[in-house]
Amino acid sequence: MMRTEMKSDSRSRRVGAGVEERFKQVNWMGVLFLAPSVLTVVLLLFYPLGSSVFYSFTNKNLIKPNYDFVAFDNFVTLLKDPEYWHAFLLSIRWTIASIIGQLGLGFLLAMALNRIRRFSAVYRTLLIVPWAFPAVIIGFGWKWILNDVYGFLPNILSKLGLTDHNVAPLANPSAVFWVVLFINVWFGTPLFMVNILSALKTVPGDQLEAAIVDGATAFQRFRYITLHHIRAVIGLLVILRTIWVFNNFDLLFLITGGGPSNKTTTLPIYAYQTGWGLKQLGTASAVTILLLLFLVIVSLGLFKLLNKWEKDN
Repeated sequence: MMRTEMKSDSRSRRVGAGVEERFKQVNWMGVLFLAPSVLTVVLLLFYPLGSSVFYSFTNKNLIKPNYDFVAFDNFVTLLKDPEYWHAFLLSIRWTIASIIGQLGLGFLLAMALNRIRRFSAVYRTLLIVPWAFPAVIIGFGWKWILNDVYGFLPNILSKLGLTDHNVAPLANPSAVFWVVLFINVWFGTPLFMVNILSALKTVPGDQLEAAIVDGATAFQRFRYITLHHIRAVIGLLVILRTIWVFNNFDLLFLITGGGPSNKTTTLPIYAYQTGWGLKQLGTASAVTILLLLFLVIVSLGLFKLLNKWEKDN
């Protein structure tokens, strides 16, 4: 019994000494310098998330000082609201179409730039211009270009005789979605292009040369060598852009405001209209929580699919 207690006491002293040694090795000056940044990130991340979760279970209204706890009533109301489902399905359509367009065009441009030897830096610089500007500049710029009164594009089409009058693409319910989709693809393509081009530079040239010697076709070299080396980059880009595009608010809101006739009202715009238009902060918070849960599920599924794809290859 005494031996057991002595061993236990000795082990405790060793553990305590180890903890004390690690404590002394900590760079407290570095911790002191990092603390404000870490605290800022924590506050900017967890405070909005925590307040959204809290208010989603209340009937909080921005013009009323008092509110009550309503449990899951906001979520039930949303799931029964046709406008919510319209915004949700439109967000999915908007995201899938944007990712396909940005990935396809960005991949083609990256493949083309990878084969260009002269003036490639100039071409890369020109093609990355859309991504270099903030969304507010892009939004107001395209809104001016497409304006049916003083916009550049409607006026030039009218003067060239291609249209009888100045068209208004942003006011046309049947065309507005495709117009803003084109703008979003144009805006997001450079991100795919630059990252895929960087990944293409890492493809081993000796493997491609050996494949040519072995008689492999261009498609086989692309499928089994090029795509094999860049698939992880493409997968991560798709996951990140899926989250960003689904959450996209500024570009759509600046160009269309969600209209006309709710043809471009995605979930972020629907949440804004509910919270700041109708002043129903509780319901708007519930929208953001449902959006977060959906993106977490989609992201986990995509990461699992990416890991499986890498293991299978």
